[in-house]
Amino acid sequence: MEQNRHPSLADVHRSVAVPGNRGLLVRILSISGPAFLVSVGYMDPGNWATDLAAGSSYGYTLIWVLLMSNLMAVLLQSLAFRLGIVRRLDLAQLSRARYPRWISLSLYALAEIAITATDMAEVLGSAIALQLLFGLPLVIGVLLTAADTFALLFLNHLGIRKIEALTLGLITIIGAGLLVELFLSRPDWVGVAHGFVPSLPDSAALFIAIGMLGATVMPHNLYLHSSLVQTRAIGDSDEQKRQAIRYNTFDSVLALNTAFFVNAAILVAAAATFHRSGYFEVADIQDAHRLLAPILGSTFAPIAFAVALLAAGQSSTITGTLAGQIVMEGYLNLRIPPWVRRLITRLAAIIPAVAAILYFGDAGTGPLLILSQVILSLQLPFAVIPMIHFAADRRAMGKFAIGRVVKALAWVIAIVIVGLNVMLVAGTVREWLAGGVFLPWRVMLILLLTFVALLLVYVTVEPWLPRLLGRRRLAVGADIHETVMGEIRQIEALTESKPFSRVAIALDFSGQLAAILAETLRVLGERRPPLALMHVVESASARFLGKDAADIEMQKDVERLEQYAAELRRLGFAVSTMIGTGKPVPELTRMIAEFGADLVVVGAHGHRFLSDLFFGSTVDQLRHRIKATVLVVGKRS
Repeated sequence: MEQNRHPSLADVHRSVAVPGNRGLLVRILSISGPAFLVSVGYMDPGNWATDLAAGSSYGYTLIWVLLMSNLMAVLLQSLAFRLGIVRRLDLAQLSRARYPRWISLSLYALAEIAITATDMAEVLGSAIALQLLFGLPLVIGVLLTAADTFALLFLNHLGIRKIEALTLGLITIIGAGLLVELFLSRPDWVGVAHGFVPSLPDSAALFIAIGMLGATVMPHNLYLHSSLVQTRAIGDSDEQKRQAIRYNTFDSVLALNTAFFVNAAILVAAAATFHRSGYFEVADIQDAHRLLAPILGSTFAPIAFAVALLAAGQSSTITGTLAGQIVMEGYLNLRIPPWVRRLITRLAAIIPAVAAILYFGDAGTGPLLILSQVILSLQLPFAVIPMIHFAADRRAMGKFAIGRVVKALAWVIAIVIVGLNVMLVAGTVREWLAGGVFLPWRVMLILLLTFVALLLVYVTVEPWLPRLLGRRRLAVGADIHETVMGEIRQIEALTESKPFSRVAIALDFSGQLAAILAETLRVLGERRPPLALMHVVESASARFLGKDAADIEMQKDVERLEQYAAELRRLGFAVSTMIGTGKPVPELTRMIAEFGADLVVVGAHGHRFLSDLFFGSTVDQLRHRIKATVLVVGKRS
């Protein structure tokens, strides 16, 4: 079974040092941070819509759903970061390695739908906040949210710790804004206490409760947490892993309880402000903002509300981007620039948001926000159930596999999630069929639901299939000895194979040339295969005239190439020189194929921030076009 070759979030993988010889507080602070990035997903604008609907419609009655969801989130997130610490793989990578291709692609499609739903909530929330603060039309606000792609491109180059610090600052703004709302709304704290007793007044409360569940326990956060913990350079010993699990548990409890406070504050403020005043259907954020001032008698309340909403939308945008990158790279083993990934996700969210606003008007945003959270809840079992199987696998997790009590609690949570979703889907389908849905749509709906149900059954029973069928199947990474011996046999077979017969060296005269040639000679050792020194001239005349260009740049490059070739011939190599013109990637691809190289040596481009955006990476594009082995030489200080 093919394993993932790239670490999760490679740009920041193991980029944060964890000192082992410093004080307890220093070690805790070095590990803390991932859970706060995850927690912003639990307080995004989708949560605001469901919490407002719950508070205005049912007062404090549904606050128990938030508490239950938060307890579920703490346990499930602990399984996610346990996988990342112990297995050194994120949930998407593990799923790709474990399941057949069509299963993993189906899980990937569902995860992408969930991330798009999350991003749609962030788009709408940010657009609503901009409308409330500056009076911008919603459509304009939605389109403006595409610009945050470039802000996130900047953030990606700051490093994970600065992203965590920025996120913590945004969480502080959210918390401060909601504290103001709580102070001004003067809730009935006895009623709040009664709200922790479980009850569902009617069937509409079930829809809102499931939306609250989907808004709180978010599937993309499970993928995210299993990856973010790998940004810490945790040691390989059992004690270091156990310590990391302990510190991350503390980090998660603190961060997720902060998220619980935010959600509870929205619900309580909505109950105290709207439900108590007889406004039982305030599901739209705009309505809530408009009613705050006259009901509470304060002009500051709506401003604090809008600022907190904007902070919530922007903070969750950061984590949504990271989760999208993790899911795509993990399931598809496909690596694209983060800004491209961000633009794709944002466009997928903008299109339905703009369509809903144009068709339904501003009033359509509230139901759309709640629908996005229900979609998240429907996708949740497809992330939770595989994660439970992975975390409970003793052959792969060893002594870090979850115990019986935690495993039982995790399965209870999974059963509750699946049960609520079955009730929701059954009720919705009955309504659609009763409404006389067009026959072809009925058939498509039945086929889709059947496929989703069978997929859920498969991922649930898959680990037990070998036992039921009387076969023995190794878990991914379970039998360490067998895995290692198999890899050793592969290495021995490779070393016994014939050495590289023709070597192409791509030179760009960027200051790395000496390092590239030195590394080539070191790799070849005593062998003297034919070499080809390749260079692409990118001057304006070369691009238009090709090899007929005779400008000064081309003449100098040809001379330099010949000088290096002469030195290598003096060392006993048969060297040829090849000059291309125009775009480097297609020209290098052509020359490599023409020379028949089985090893290509190139230098790392070293671009950063905007340079990487505009110039890209020749290496990344080239390696997808050729079959030869590529050796990348980085700059040496």
